[in-house]
Amino acid sequence: MKKMFLTIALILFAFLSNAQTIQWISTTAKEQWKTQTGASILPATTSADVSIELNKPQQTIEGFGTCFNELGWTSLSLLSETDRETILRELFAPGIGANFSICRMPVGANDFSRQWYSYNETDGDFDMKHFSIANDLQTLIPFIHHAQKYNPALKIWASPWSPPSWMKHNHHYAARSLLGNMNFKSEDWGMDFTGINNGLLADREGREGTDMFIREANYYKAYALYFTKFIEAYRKQKINIGMVMPQNEFNSAQVFPSCTWTADGLSEFISYLGPAMKKLGVKVFFGTIERPNAKLVDTILTGSKSKNYISGVGFQWAGKDAIPTIHNNYPSLTLYQSEQECGNGKNDWKYCTYTWTLMKHYLSNGANAYMYWNTSLKQGGISTWGWKQNSLVSVDTVNRKYKYNYEFYLMKHLSHFVKPGAKRLTTAGTFSNLLAFINPDQSIIVVAQNDTDKLMQLTIKAGNKTIRASLQPDSFNTFSFKQ
Repeated sequence: MKKMFLTIALILFAFLSNAQTIQWISTTAKEQWKTQTGASILPATTSADVSIELNKPQQTIEGFGTCFNELGWTSLSLLSETDRETILRELFAPGIGANFSICRMPVGANDFSRQWYSYNETDGDFDMKHFSIANDLQTLIPFIHHAQKYNPALKIWASPWSPPSWMKHNHHYAARSLLGNMNFKSEDWGMDFTGINNGLLADREGREGTDMFIREANYYKAYALYFTKFIEAYRKQKINIGMVMPQNEFNSAQVFPSCTWTADGLSEFISYLGPAMKKLGVKVFFGTIERPNAKLVDTILTGSKSKNYISGVGFQWAGKDAIPTIHNNYPSLTLYQSEQECGNGKNDWKYCTYTWTLMKHYLSNGANAYMYWNTSLKQGGISTWGWKQNSLVSVDTVNRKYKYNYEFYLMKHLSHFVKPGAKRLTTAGTFSNLLAFINPDQSIIVVAQNDTDKLMQLTIKAGNKTIRASLQPDSFNTFSFKQ
């Protein structure tokens, strides 16, 4: 009898030990963020076929986050105060939900603004006497303040989509015309410009490889002052911008706020922007890079006018194909994934699984931070300029209800567990569909996808600990444990 009780006690102790030392969360298309209890710790002496063996630490992770834009705030503002605060707490409160710690914001209008605006549309105001962030007091500033309420240490960086229109050769916020393209549609990208007219004439369009910004000293000085005024105005609102990038997607002529630059033009502007930001203690990154051409980055990092001012680089979209080369050539340089590819407004499981391939690619190639794009949008996710995009949260405008989308849960599978200061780990073994990290407290985080339609047995070896679990078909899984 005593022997039987001893056996039962040992089994119970082993179960409780596992329950206390392994946290396992899974997500499928049908069931999100489910706590699983079937993982087992094998004795150190067990001979097992190891799927994953954790190895050397790599880059330091600064954090995960999203973007503050106007349509994010206007959609959240349709909800009750209770629902809105529930969402913001889930997104930003440390240790609660998504645990976001670093976020992006625009300098002036972007493609998910209510309309076009800049902080100074007074032509020729080189002294910035008419500079004003009055527009942001209605949207972006309350959005950020509500996030800061849950995470006062939230890091924020910023980039413009377009300079003030009078600083550009075409004196317009956009770089591509919609005139003559009124019936353009693309279901794959969720674009439908029918009935939209941005007012730009075709002969005033910009194009890749050209500078739409007026390359004269007084314009460069004024634009650097514009950035300075922006930083100072936000500080008065108790929002500290820690880093800026000079231009969003500087190769892309868009129908919404945008501005093409050459690398040489940006290098020259950075020679003005860099000293201005240094006085304020604000870092300057190069970006955002949306082309696979690593030479564009090399031009800035080695250019005599700009190289001494660049602290990092931001990559998005096709820029993902440039990040491996840049990380290899500049292994100590800070690299951000600056914008999650934004989908087509369907927020479906298929795009969520594609997002996972992006996260693996960026983080496996040296990215120190990863940012989602749209925090919240109305259902359908359509922008002012006719582009339907995905978001972490969708708001039902009829019933004034909300839902978290699949990509929110995928982001949370990393951001909830991987803390700022964590290091990514290299891995070996027969299974590679994963990301692994070690936190500052030495806890191990493994995020793995089973992309098959069958149960998959996974065996993880970390130090002297071996863990075994059976993953549900078509699932994402996070394991958190101490070695």
